[in-house]
Amino acid sequence: MAEITAAIVMKLRKMSGQGMMDCKKALEDTGGDMDKALDMLRKKGLATLAKRADRETTQGRIVCVTDGNRKVAALTMLCCETDFVAKNDDFVAASEILGKCAMAASADQGAENLMETAVDGRKFSDLLTELVSKTGEKTEVGDYIRYKVGAAGVIGKYVHFNDKVGTMVEVEASSADVAAALKTLADEVAMHVTAINPVAVDRTSVAADVIERERAIAAEQVKDKPANMVEKIVDGKMNKFFAENCLVDQKFVKDDSKTVNEALTAAAKTAGGTAKIKRFVRFEIG
Repeated sequence: MAEITAAIVMKLRKMSGQGMMDCKKALEDTGGDMDKALDMLRKKGLATLAKRADRETTQGRIVCVTDGNRKVAALTMLCCETDFVAKNDDFVAASEILGKCAMAASADQGAENLMETAVDGRKFSDLLTELVSKTGEKTEVGDYIRYKVGAAGVIGKYVHFNDKVGTMVEVEASSADVAAALKTLADEVAMHVTAINPVAVDRTSVAADVIERERAIAAEQVKDKPANMVEKIVDGKMNKFFAENCLVDQKFVKDDSKTVNEALTAAAKTAGGTAKIKRFVRFEIG
């Protein structure tokens, strides 16, 4: 067996990211074979994943990455078991690489696509296995979605300071110049979505089952009213529901004298055009 020197152990540590004692033991168990030792450390991570498969991953970190012009952006989340690990330097570094994978992936959504995406020659699945062997916690990609917009579009983004909630918003403007002028407001709308959590962009995009459920609840609340009044009262309650839960109709958190749509319309007009919100996505960990 080859002599296992401190220099060899240090080399394996740099290659694997594992602790000195784990590296030394892996080398001892494999007769000093560097490749086999690396495989052993990787298997340790896979074993940890299998052993902790039933654990809940209610902590983690949300990352949003954009290109310079805000025409492409990706929102993703890396989840783990404890907040302690979520703040670990290795976990934070892995989440940043995950963001790069989200921008490079072959598809615009689906966590499974990120696992096989490579950055700097390394698939994220391999990096994840190494991370698990370091932390000893179940760690997984929670979700991801990527937006791509045209010349007259802009993507707003916001991740809360605790890295547990994040949002992307797509705004479509009447021209590229107007879109560029709306970048800050698009970010503010993303912050609004992060804070208020609307159910849909507007009334037409509220899911049919949600409307049906809300109407049923409203009808139950006024069932003792005269029959000729019930429908009008229910309609009134639904209008209030839409105003409180549809993004464009909500009072804007940056200026509650306006709705989100009124703020966007005013900003677009100042920039010499028009704009509308096309879609949004909001992720939350925990």
